[in-house]
Amino acid sequence: RFAVSVGYWKDPYIQYFVRQAKERKAPEINRGELVCYYARVHGVSYLIQAFLKKTECNCQIVNLGAGMDTLFWRLKDENLLPRKYFEVDFPMIVARKIHIIKSKPPLSKPIMESHSGDSLLIDSHSLDSTRYSLVGADLRISSDLEEKLKKHNLDTHLPTLLVAECVLVYMTPQQSANLLKWAASTFPAAMFINYEQVNMTDRFGQIMIENLQRRQCNLAGVEVCRSLDSQKERLLLNGWETARAIDMMQVYSFLPQADVKRIEALEFLDEKELFEQLMQHYCICWASKDSSNL
Repeated sequence: RFAVSVGYWKDPYIQYFVRQAKERKAPEINRGELVCYYARVHGVSYLIQAFLKKTECNCQIVNLGAGMDTLFWRLKDENLLPRKYFEVDFPMIVARKIHIIKSKPPLSKPIMESHSGDSLLIDSHSLDSTRYSLVGADLRISSDLEEKLKKHNLDTHLPTLLVAECVLVYMTPQQSANLLKWAASTFPAAMFINYEQVNMTDRFGQIMIENLQRRQCNLAGVEVCRSLDSQKERLLLNGWETARAIDMMQVYSFLPQADVKRIEALEFLDEKELFEQLMQHYCICWASKDSSNL
């Protein structure tokens, strides 16, 4: 929210999900992290929009571990909604998000506008409309996930984009492998986007892990984050036909230079070396399997 408030990118919906911090920004968020968020948002958006254009929006998106993400509303504003957009997270998170959506007309109205039925199906841990579905499920249990998604009209024959941002790293390698295998075997034409840590065996990576552990945050799947190769390998070993992975420094170099100049002028970046190290320890990976030659 802080990054949006100072102009790194536009997101008119995040204000409803995240309260404004009383201080200017949390002291542990430095300029490098804000630029990393900027590169993440633009890098992931670029791949999502490429998929939507390639399929002419005749597809579905499954956002895994979506949290308070606002992508559905932003896509609707851009007239880029897929046939159906699913979000999945723990039931407790979903219940909170449903409560916020119900109480904020700028969030509920777009869902109603894209809905063709009489009324929305809402209970404490799920919301279902024609184009948007919010599902409470545990991603570590594929059978539970599939059952709940199908109940909300998941179409396994449609080209499907699955997105996971900082999600797989919180599962054990076996649990994330099961999820990737399930996705690869369920959809004939699919793409998977994964954003998370990489190069975690060096000193900088070890410090990141220690800092997170001090906050009681355990990265159960960090051993798969050894390198870009280990990230790609996981995807290929679990049923995906092609896999690519690039670190966030590379992503940053691909972004439109005029916009990069604009965001670099927003605040002074004093610790350039720290910024580059941070960017080299996150990556975007994407994989596909493509029976319909998209």
